[in-house]
Amino acid sequence: MLESVLTAASTATTTSVTLSSLILSTLVSLVLGLCVTGIYMFRNTYSKSFAVTLALLPAMVQIVIMLVNGNLGTGVAVMGAFGLVRFRSVPGTAREIGSIFFAMALGLATGMGYLLYAVLFLVLIGTVMLLLSCTRFGEAGQRTRTLKITIPENLDYEGIFDDLFAKYTTRATLQQVRTTNMGSLYELHYRIELRGDSVPKDFLDELRCRNGNLNLVCGRISAGKDEL
Repeated sequence: MLESVLTAASTATTTSVTLSSLILSTLVSLVLGLCVTGIYMFRNTYSKSFAVTLALLPAMVQIVIMLVNGNLGTGVAVMGAFGLVRFRSVPGTAREIGSIFFAMALGLATGMGYLLYAVLFLVLIGTVMLLLSCTRFGEAGQRTRTLKITIPENLDYEGIFDDLFAKYTTRATLQQVRTTNMGSLYELHYRIELRGDSVPKDFLDELRCRNGNLNLVCGRISAGKDEL
């Protein structure tokens, strides 16, 4: 049922590629690429260039696999070419990288002739990806926030806000400390978990009194910081 559409040749290491099997595999790869792109664009921000590339990626990988066709030297050359592309590309988000691997896996399957296997793989993995995108799986809690506090350099930041954190939060972790304004200020980055769903105004007012009314930023965890 999951046999390859490519016919076996006289040797054990290669298979013969006919024009009909090439066209069929390419058409299936293009359709699967469009489906992967649709799954990636669902409830996500994207650029047209990346969407077009993702749609064509399975067909391009499929063509490369058919050209290699058991040739070790060609396979090594192709691997080196993919390595150059990797170092010439900018880092992407986790969802972009996952979609690229998804499209490449489909291209590998169609390039080897396993078209039905590629379709089943698309249906199973694509359905799971859509379900996870529709749910709150992996999202930070509603009460989890990032807190950025600026304090003067003569103020010792060790434990200075512990009493306020104990009063208004259930957990507070100092994640980063950096200097700003030519070293005259410290910028403290906390990850906190509030006791309620909203940020209490009294909490911000008491922090402002403690840090000398300098800059204070409290917001939700950024969804864009998901690079691998």
